[in-house]
Amino acid sequence: MGIKDTSYQEVDGGRTQWVGADSILFATTHRPWPAPMGPWIMTQRWNDLLFLHYSLQPEIVRSLVPEVLTLDTYQQRAWVSVTPFWINHLRPPGVPSLPWFSHFSEINVRTYVTYQGKPGVYFFSLDASNLSAVWGARVFYRLPYWQASMKVQGKGGARIDYVSKRQHGPKPAELRCSYGPATPLLFHARPGSLEHFLTERYCLYAFARKRLYRGEIHHLPWELQEAAVALQQNTMTQAAGIQLPPQPELAHFARELKVLCWAPERLL
Repeated sequence: MGIKDTSYQEVDGGRTQWVGADSILFATTHRPWPAPMGPWIMTQRWNDLLFLHYSLQPEIVRSLVPEVLTLDTYQQRAWVSVTPFWINHLRPPGVPSLPWFSHFSEINVRTYVTYQGKPGVYFFSLDASNLSAVWGARVFYRLPYWQASMKVQGKGGARIDYVSKRQHGPKPAELRCSYGPATPLLFHARPGSLEHFLTERYCLYAFARKRLYRGEIHHLPWELQEAAVALQQNTMTQAAGIQLPPQPELAHFARELKVLCWAPERLL
């Protein structure tokens, strides 16, 4: 699995916490397919993540997704999600985090697709506050990243204030909201449920210059909470040609998630 990071378990209040980037590879039974055998190239931690899930007619989304990908639906409905969060501990294996590169905020706008039966996500856009991360992801992962001015207050607290405004890109995109967990109850999405369909995805697809790529990721099952959201502005999907309802159909919160990423594989 590449360069090994030190891995061990800590038990905090009866709850097992995996320490070290490689350690989460000991838990893979929840995955729909085995984790890649090759070395992972990047680890990162996603923090204070908000899922804003919107249900749409499939024909609205189908025309915006590359034809080579199959639009994945749940009970004949397509879904688009807007997910603000902030990242830290981003680094390659065996390399320490660098403050100027490893810590930044991000918002992604995604829908749900499959290719040859393998479910994943397809990004309409990804906004980030770190210019180096934006250009690195655009070149290496062929993803539609854009630089944005972002301000996140209340990190790790009961209420997060999130403000983002795209600085470069084809069209404006802004998000202003306050959010946090609505309840202390944590849950794992049940297989077959809508929550599982929307969150438990272990690869991403990118389409650039008529070439299709898949990037594998690995993480433990999401620990979700119902979210309380005050949404002041959300124009994140308009650049993609998607008009969202005023409020999401579902909103979930996740405090943190450790993620491993593999190099993208060209499929076509």
